Amino acid sequence: MEKRRMVILTEGHLGTFSSKTANSLIRYRADETVAVLDSHHAGKPLEDILEIGRGIPIVASIKAAMGYNPTSLVIGIATPGGVLPDEWREVIKEAITSGMEIVNGLHTFLSDDDEFKTLAEQHNVRLWDVRQPPRQLDVGRHQIHNMPNLRVLTVGADSSIGKMVAAIEISRAAQQAGWDAKFVATGQTGMMIEGAGMAIDTVVSDYISGAVEQLVMERKHHEMLVIEGQGTIIHPSYSGVSLGLLHGAAPQALILCHQPGRDMIRNLHVPIPSYADLIHVHETIARALFPCEVVAISLNCAGLSMDDARQAVDRAHRETGLPATDCVKFGCDGILEALEPFRPEG
Repeated sequence: MEKRRMVILTEGHLGTFSSKTANSLIRYRADETVAVLDSHHAGKPLEDILEIGRGIPIVASIKAAMGYNPTSLVIGIATPGGVLPDEWREVIKEAITSGMEIVNGLHTFLSDDDEFKTLAEQHNVRLWDVRQPPRQLDVGRHQIHNMPNLRVLTVGADSSIGKMVAAIEISRAAQQAGWDAKFVATGQTGMMIEGAGMAIDTVVSDYISGAVEQLVMERKHHEMLVIEGQGTIIHPSYSGVSLGLLHGAAPQALILCHQPGRDMIRNLHVPIPSYADLIHVHETIARALFPCEVVAISLNCAGLSMDDARQAVDRAHRETGLPATDCVKFGCDGILEALEPFRPEG
């Protein structure tokens, strides 16, 4: 299959936490990223903004991006509610008429938009709505809790806090350590990186746990499944998705993800509970159905110096008594050691 050549659209939103999809694609698919489209930062070094992406240019327009021979325009942000910004319509139309595939991870499906659909047909361009769920799904059947493989779920203190990155880093570190490990994508960005999975937050609520069961059952031959978490179980807006993931994955081990200094849930005036309370609520809800425990803390220390990040990791360890790390800055050795007792025999 021919490798994609992606232009990632972040217009006005490029930043460590404001362009999560873009950041993750740049981190894990830099070889497929030819440019970032953001007129607010055009010409600046990308690594000065995101700490990653050295050598990837920031351009101001589709016309400028065409000089890099792109094949795809990727929408690089996840807006509240997944709504397409109105001001991006003209950029997307220009990309379509330039022959570019549109990769869309928002809840607004471009293939349901008559204008986009007609234009794409005229120019023989694919509109890939990554969040479009499969047609045939079932309710959860609680059929995987006794499976012998290890299921690890990343859970969070909030949304957009590093659950996907932690899951990818843990699965890759486990593979390097000799585990037969597999990352399981449950969100649109993870799917773009992995090339497979399901965007659980667009699944009808009755079918969320069943959809996660399906993902796990399709990969049950792997020794370890590291399942990407979504939202947080304490979030007033998104807790249903997190609960369905927890029940559907039936994990034996949880990795609690947090960001040093984040005390309130993003976009809401809701305090984030203590580590102790977060651990208690996740373990209590899970253990009603299957054995489960939080075994480690994964911090997102983006923007902190190495010394400040180390201090944050040490604080998390002291407060919880659990192994703690920033998987990107310091690796996942402590997490793998915590998972070793759960390793299936044979």
